[in-house]
Amino acid sequence: MLSVRLTKLQKLRGQEAPPASPERTRSYCEDFLNYLRGECHLAENTIAAYGNDLRRFMEWSGGRRFADLKIAELSEYVGWLSRQELAPASIARNIVALRTFFKYLQLEGVLEDNQAELLATQKMWQRVPKVLSARHVEAFLLAPRRSDRYWLRDRAMLEVLYATGCRASEVCNLRVRDVNFAERQIRAEGKGGKQRIVPLGRRAIEAIQRYLEELRPTMISSHNPSPEALFLSRTGRCLERVHLWRLVKRCALRAGIDPNISPHTLRHSFATHLLAGGADLRLVQEMLGHASIQTTQIYTHVEHSRLKKVHQTFHPRA
Repeated sequence: MLSVRLTKLQKLRGQEAPPASPERTRSYCEDFLNYLRGECHLAENTIAAYGNDLRRFMEWSGGRRFADLKIAELSEYVGWLSRQELAPASIARNIVALRTFFKYLQLEGVLEDNQAELLATQKMWQRVPKVLSARHVEAFLLAPRRSDRYWLRDRAMLEVLYATGCRASEVCNLRVRDVNFAERQIRAEGKGGKQRIVPLGRRAIEAIQRYLEELRPTMISSHNPSPEALFLSRTGRCLERVHLWRLVKRCALRAGIDPNISPHTLRHSFATHLLAGGADLRLVQEMLGHASIQTTQIYTHVEHSRLKKVHQTFHPRA
């Protein structure tokens, strides 16, 4: 890049590089995201999250030069993130995004030193995930009404979400050929393109079959007569995950439960209910597609309540 070579030349001459224009700053961010996509092969959702994190950082920095931001200023940024009432996990990801971005700028010769390396990733308290009770799950799954135009699709999506513990993007990206009715299972593609097989329950199978038979044929567009996607939008295209988020919010309100839940709440509930029923932790890890079992262990909090109930039932002095 010409501006990078100019910056290097000015350094060699002992000159200070001029402040980067807003257009150049945006270009650095775009180049960085393309670097994550092309060189690091990160998932699009991760790249989108890093992009949002960088925009937040640019808003805070107010156009200051990257080289002028020392560790004291960057620490102030972390404090600013906390005052924005971001979740600890979101703050930790913002720090990782910033450290990675500054490392990229250092590799490109824009920065001589990477001050962001000195930012420590926040240690997060292990939080118990929000989980729906079995009664609330039942009410939630029945929330799509027959009066809704696409209620068969919506109910099938929610059934799959809870039956498999899949992420919202994984459900939206399912293809018709990913459903194996004979084996009662689906093939899901998770982070990094990793595929896994997850069993399907009877109710989810029935919901998908009814949707395929009664509604999906009417949703196929003449512009795309043979769509691969299982769940279609009203225009016959693959459904975007934002629609699933809105659907979850709407059905939560109808079911009279916490409207602040998300599709991930169903994933948490799936894992928690399996472990409460006695499922093996390793099997739950495999179904969730977790790379590390430590990620899955957060759901073992339910074991404490389960063990307490067993103790109260069977111990003579409970």
